[in-house]
Amino acid sequence: MGRSGQPCLALALLILLSSSSTPAASVRVGVVLDLTSDVGKKSLTCISMALDDFYAAHANATRRVDLRVRNSRGDVVTAADAVDDLIRNNQVQSIIGPLTSAEAEFIAYLGNHTLTPILSLAPVSAALKISLTPFFLRTAPIDSYQAELISATLDMFAWRTAILIFEDSPYGASILPDLAYTLPNYNTRITDSVALPVDVTEDHLETVIHNLKGQPTRVLIVHMLPDLAARVFNRAMVAGMMSDGYVWIATAGIGSAVDSFSPDRIDNMQGIITFRPHVQTTGRVMNFTARFKERFKLENPSIRDVRDPSVLLLWAYDTAWAFAAAVNTYGLSSSTNGTTVLGSILNTTFDGLAGQFKLVNGQLQLSVYEVVNIIGKGARTVGFWMPESGIFKNLNAKNEKGLKQILWPGDLAIAPKGWDVSSNGRPLRVVVPSIHGFKQLVDVFYSPSSNTSTVTGYCIDIFSAVMKNLPYPVSYQYVPFSDSTRSYDSLLSLVYEKKADAVVGDTTITMSRMNKVSFTMPFTDTGLSMIVVLKKETSGSMWIFLQPLTSTLWIVSLAFFFFTGFVIWVIEHRINPEFCGTPSQQLGIVFYFAFSTLVYSHKENLKSNLSRFVVIIWVFVVLILTSSYTASLTSMLTVQRLQPTVTSVQDLLRNGEPVGFQRGSAVEHWLEEMGFHRNNLLGYDTVEGYADALQRGSENGGVSAVFDEIPYLKIFLSKYCEGYTMVGPTYRLGGFGFAFPIGSPLVHDVSQAIMIPAVQEEMAQIEKKWFGDPGVCQSNNGGVSSSRLGFSNFSGLFLISGITSGLALFIYFAIFVYQEQDWVRAEVSRTGSLLLQRLRAWLEGLVSNKHQESPIINGQEAESEKNAQGANQDQASYSSIS
Repeated sequence: MGRSGQPCLALALLILLSSSSTPAASVRVGVVLDLTSDVGKKSLTCISMALDDFYAAHANATRRVDLRVRNSRGDVVTAADAVDDLIRNNQVQSIIGPLTSAEAEFIAYLGNHTLTPILSLAPVSAALKISLTPFFLRTAPIDSYQAELISATLDMFAWRTAILIFEDSPYGASILPDLAYTLPNYNTRITDSVALPVDVTEDHLETVIHNLKGQPTRVLIVHMLPDLAARVFNRAMVAGMMSDGYVWIATAGIGSAVDSFSPDRIDNMQGIITFRPHVQTTGRVMNFTARFKERFKLENPSIRDVRDPSVLLLWAYDTAWAFAAAVNTYGLSSSTNGTTVLGSILNTTFDGLAGQFKLVNGQLQLSVYEVVNIIGKGARTVGFWMPESGIFKNLNAKNEKGLKQILWPGDLAIAPKGWDVSSNGRPLRVVVPSIHGFKQLVDVFYSPSSNTSTVTGYCIDIFSAVMKNLPYPVSYQYVPFSDSTRSYDSLLSLVYEKKADAVVGDTTITMSRMNKVSFTMPFTDTGLSMIVVLKKETSGSMWIFLQPLTSTLWIVSLAFFFFTGFVIWVIEHRINPEFCGTPSQQLGIVFYFAFSTLVYSHKENLKSNLSRFVVIIWVFVVLILTSSYTASLTSMLTVQRLQPTVTSVQDLLRNGEPVGFQRGSAVEHWLEEMGFHRNNLLGYDTVEGYADALQRGSENGGVSAVFDEIPYLKIFLSKYCEGYTMVGPTYRLGGFGFAFPIGSPLVHDVSQAIMIPAVQEEMAQIEKKWFGDPGVCQSNNGGVSSSRLGFSNFSGLFLISGITSGLALFIYFAIFVYQEQDWVRAEVSRTGSLLLQRLRAWLEGLVSNKHQESPIINGQEAESEKNAQGANQDQASYSSIS
């Protein structure tokens, strides 16, 4: 044992002698710590203080803990030898320690083999399962808690990529599987990970930091113990990486010890975010802190600057207290078997310095983490995290989600975006295809005089519009790419191999390509359809006379014919002999009169002004209706209409028709998946090739249809407007997207920019510029349906006619009731039923025509009617009767 451990051994011997001088029985417990380290010495002081405080509070305790201390020197083999000696030769009932994960995981199986509980203070991985090592108890939280907290923090600031720097040890590597499990749930990924040996040389560390500086990702996660972390931050400070634009997130191994860091270490960590278990600052904790500093200075006079104890030291204190409590509560002795000792410790709970001490499945339960920002001379708490609730600014009844104001590296108050477009400051190399038959999409023009290339086209204009709407400036330059194989996969391989930063052009999004690059959301119509030739034909159907009007309009028209005839008959029946007769004759008059208005051949003289008004409105409706019908029918009989030669993909497949596609595109694969035989697929390079193949047809070596993605078909139709049409179903495909390296944050930001309304409006103008006005040729594809007349075309006329007829009918009934009130009243008094008698009287008058007085003509009006008709006797008789 080295000189630095002598004071601690003296203390341990003093405790041992003190214990042996008392009549209380002793229970031996081993302590294995690295007493050559500062944290190891402080941990031993805390363990000793815990036992002193426990027995001061329990003066009548019948059993006392006898500490047997060993120095592991931070070496795995030495720690294992020490544990084996304590168990075999000292018959200890339990082991407290060690502090490093490498030592802890090595002796975990030793304790399991000898049935000796190991109370470990080391932060070990959850991979060391309690089912495999039930005698290994974790009195410090496992790293899987932090993985969830790290992921939530990255998601809060929308950082989708990060770099992990971890210690090359079991402790450092333990967080990898936890992050790999939690980060995908937050749509975040680790783009690179670097393992640093604990004893890494300065030259190697400098090389690693230099390589990290060249990465576009600016979010770095540091998971290591404080000593190695201090070296990393010091080197990062020298390299200028603790400045604007960088984000440093340190795990609890650093955050838990930050209060004990020296000022020079704090200076190198300005602006980082770290975590630590939340410990409430109580009077008991403050009292312990003061006593700890005084005692540690007494035991280690060579160490002058003693800082506040970290959370790890509080856990060491609570661990020793827990064992002492278990010994006295459950009456443990030196002969108690390991299983009983294990059960006693697991059943021990109390309120410790670091919070409630409770082991569940051999693991200390931790409910709250603090999020701290290292700034100035120490750490400032900016939030709290609870596994079941997330991140909050404060711990109170009205928790507000999020974090308080953070000062980032470089004293920035605004959170960095977390990445840089170009790590070395050069413009992005944007590759575009230079060989293409559809120059409206992408066209590369080379000028020999200036030895420069000019890139134009729809895709180029869209990319420019999107990039200028990003929330930050991006410098880029177009690099034309020529490949005789016309394979876009080889072009995308440049991005995959990091020879280019992006691909801009008519690049279709496919599943196989997404394995190499990341695509933005599509900026074009996504779909596959087909172009066919239009043929001229004239309809010769025997039922074509029905087609000018829709079925709804036919039904409504017939209904109004009947209704109008009925209204005229009701009004004229009592005053006009031409609307009288037997029931069948009256019914015939109703239909005949209404339909005779079609050719204006109705000969019945109308007597009432009400009926004349109804007929005037109805004749106007008939005039408009018949004129429109005549025009539409004439058009159908005389104008030639264009019909597609092919209307369904199934017909092409059934007949084995040859079809065309764009050579070098993914359409060929999709057509084969649809069922087309390879021998029936013909590739073309240009729109002129499409037109020629379609005109020649399948009989003359051409094709019956051409399949392609919608943007290409729009280009074709913009040039060949006449004689072609897009038909058939549209199959949903990936569409065109901009390609970036996998994990590039530009993918997310560019996709968002595409959805900005202003960008969408500009994209519509760009599409019009390159493809022309949409739907300009639709008039050439007219069929029967385009010239049919529907009810909506005449709904206003029918509304006017219906209101007119209904109003006339209402006025007639009102006059009838008013003029027949005496007769109706007499009938009511005779039968006692007003409603039934009115109905019976009106029906009798209409059908039998034997009322004593006419509802319209009586008195002077009847006399005027006689004079107007020349005192005709029959008419006079008819008027007298009515």
